Amino acid sequence: MIKSDKESEVSNFKYHELRLYSSTEWLADNRKKYRQVFDRHSTSYIYAELSFYNKLFDRESWEVTVDLKCYAVKRNNREMCSLNIKRKVSKYDPVVYVREGWGNKREGVFWKRGTYYWEAFIDGQKVASKYFYVEDAGMSLSSDHNPFLELESLKLYEGQYDDVAEGDRSYYSKFSSEETRYIYADIVFQNKNLKSDWQCELFTKYYNQARELKGQIIRLQQVKKEDDRIRLTAGWGSNVKGSWRKGHYSVELVFMDQLLAVLPFEVGDEFEEGVGNVQFPVTGAPGLFQAAGDFNGSFDELMGRLDELIGLEEIKKQVRDHARYIRFLKLRKKKGFKEKENINVHSVFIGNPGTGKTTVAKMMGKLYKRMGLLSKGHVHEVDRVDLVGEYIGQTAPKVKETIEKARGGVLFIDEAYALARANDDTKDFGREVIEILVKEMSNGKGDLAVIVAGYPKEMKYFLDSNPGLKSRFKHHFKFDDYLPQELQKIARFAAAEKEVVLSPEAEMAVDKIIVDAYRERSRSFGNARFVYDLIEKAKINLGLRVMTEEGDPEITIQKLETVLPVDVEKINFSKIKQSPKIPIDEKLLEESLVELNSLIGMENIKREIGELVDLVRYYHLVGKDVLNKLYLHTLFVGNPGTGKTTVARILTRIYKALGILERGHMVETDRQGLVAGFVGQTALKTAEKIEEAHGGVLFIDEAYSLNTNQGSSGDFGNEVIQTILKRMEDNRGMFFVFAAGYPENMEAFLKANPGLHSRFEKTLKFEDYSPEELALIAEKMIVDENLQLTGPAREHLLRYLEFVYQLRDKYFGNARTVRNIVLDVIKNHNLRLSRVEVDSLSDRDRREINLKDVSHLKLNKDQLVFTRKAIGFGRK
Repeated sequence: MIKSDKESEVSNFKYHELRLYSSTEWLADNRKKYRQVFDRHSTSYIYAELSFYNKLFDRESWEVTVDLKCYAVKRNNREMCSLNIKRKVSKYDPVVYVREGWGNKREGVFWKRGTYYWEAFIDGQKVASKYFYVEDAGMSLSSDHNPFLELESLKLYEGQYDDVAEGDRSYYSKFSSEETRYIYADIVFQNKNLKSDWQCELFTKYYNQARELKGQIIRLQQVKKEDDRIRLTAGWGSNVKGSWRKGHYSVELVFMDQLLAVLPFEVGDEFEEGVGNVQFPVTGAPGLFQAAGDFNGSFDELMGRLDELIGLEEIKKQVRDHARYIRFLKLRKKKGFKEKENINVHSVFIGNPGTGKTTVAKMMGKLYKRMGLLSKGHVHEVDRVDLVGEYIGQTAPKVKETIEKARGGVLFIDEAYALARANDDTKDFGREVIEILVKEMSNGKGDLAVIVAGYPKEMKYFLDSNPGLKSRFKHHFKFDDYLPQELQKIARFAAAEKEVVLSPEAEMAVDKIIVDAYRERSRSFGNARFVYDLIEKAKINLGLRVMTEEGDPEITIQKLETVLPVDVEKINFSKIKQSPKIPIDEKLLEESLVELNSLIGMENIKREIGELVDLVRYYHLVGKDVLNKLYLHTLFVGNPGTGKTTVARILTRIYKALGILERGHMVETDRQGLVAGFVGQTALKTAEKIEEAHGGVLFIDEAYSLNTNQGSSGDFGNEVIQTILKRMEDNRGMFFVFAAGYPENMEAFLKANPGLHSRFEKTLKFEDYSPEELALIAEKMIVDENLQLTGPAREHLLRYLEFVYQLRDKYFGNARTVRNIVLDVIKNHNLRLSRVEVDSLSDRDRREINLKDVSHLKLNKDQLVFTRKAIGFGRK
């Protein structure tokens, strides 16, 4: 309500308008988001905008004093604030705006539910007042949750200026340009704020195709707490027919700055009766809208839509029985029975990908909403990444935020088993997610259905991971793979959705692909997703074929929509790419062989690698392709320090030089790099490593560690082995696996799985170095440090290495032990020189390691750190 007093005739201003807003966002033409109704929980400041005309415009500047006062009606018009603003009015401003607000920067703190009004004074003269309302529905209004109202119906009709009686209305999806006067929106909301009377302010906006605002109607209506429905109409146009031009338009409903819904419509030649497809904004995706599939659907219509789904007969029966039982319980409550437990709406969906789990989850949400068990019925889909934090203290807030987003609907957790790590892993944050979910399902706020989905075996482990989970999930739905005939029906449906027609021959070709895929399916088979992908690929091939047919003067609609057998035959789900011809890189090969031959010892290994080089050279000479044709998965067996990793790196470069591998790189990893900490993720982690090694070598150090705790439910090393074996077979020659380890351990590793022995074509055995070889390695390390041994020092070091060699056991480190010895000798050499005057040292003194530097190496077995003490009786 606006009250305006007549300004003095000698004043320098003329009052224009007093408007209110809370958002500080600027809009076009110096405007704000004006309104009169505010949500208490999301409001910090409420601003008043006073505007007046400058009568001295373009003549002179002048001073003005503005007073803005706010009052609370229900508190005997108590003054909330009084703001005095002194402003210099520029002669260049035709209209002057004064904006000030009152409140607190924290939302929901200052303003309480009630009726208020602003008064505006210019130079002591009251010019206007405006009422506004702060409403409280118990929780904050947001883009994904509206505690005040929910749209039930939005339809359009045509009429004259003073509206049309409800019984005389005809609803249209398309209007006649020549006959249309006003286009009215018939709007029905469900009143969700039933605890008190409240003010509803609705903005109905009409936009043309260019997104220009054609008109806006603001309805301010009091809603009684006993009103279960809110009915409004709002129209825009003219009493003169023909004021609407042909084109596409839309009606948008805005409530408290939140876009509720959009209804597109068309103005053309004729009227078309019907109800348009209402669209709702997608949460978290500004500018995107989704159609309201069940907008005006009843319970029976929902059941009808469920029955329309292809296949899923057992699921349909389960859902229908579940719904009937819920109605039975509600009927008992209505008749006075006291049910001790609340109706359980939490479910477990078990099945492979593409079997309709998400689709049915959405229907369950709508079903529960229609039955009054959920307030919104939407589905909020998440997985482990959306729930588990990266560090301590982050998980709980993420889970609680997710639960609140799903409140009123369904929280759908896909691959829920990923939240459950091994039983002995107490450090995983996934357990924290499970505990919060159990607590929410036990004694949370309610208005939430939790549906967890995943593979059968993994979901059993998930439910067993917490004692409270099984009892919370009363309903288990098993989604079987679609049968071939059901997948074929889905293919016809997908073709209709994508607006293509399969010729009879193309139908047969598609059906054959589906049957073959079904026969060869694994548990990761995509079911309906596979079929949709198949039809999409056929459509792409159709498009490529049509666009390459040059010279056709007219492409008919039939040609644009008909998929032929040739379009289906071109689909290849396992495309074989043409192999590049890679010549021998002589320079890299020579460098690698020089490096290999410079290694001390391992003559047997050098000989084997040399024979392989000669063989590949011969293949190149006779024109035989070697890229991806040789299967050189290799075991590297030997004690520590025998050069396994070094030779693996050199051998990878040799394979690259020979053109045996496409990329020729080596990815080094171990158990930690392959095994994940939770169920279902180890295979993915291993597959990622294999993809990284594609075209090169996957080197697994200490491979035997994958076989620890064989049979234990908490160990996933066997899953790594199974994944690698399958990829070694499926991608033969595309990458090589080098598995390294100690002799005894590797023997046990190979015996653990029957497939391992047959997959590794080569075994390189690394023998312990002889004392002479150890001495050569030591002297090479010393020379590499720009030092040299004297004769006596060399003889003593050799005797010591012979002594060490004779007493070696399986913990003997070979070259690693030698490196430790050499580092110790160099340290003693440097310590001896540090005690001598620098000026007195010659260059020879600095470089020579003499007998004193190695004298600490005693022939005493008690000093050998690699010899472990035995338990038992000592021997003389």
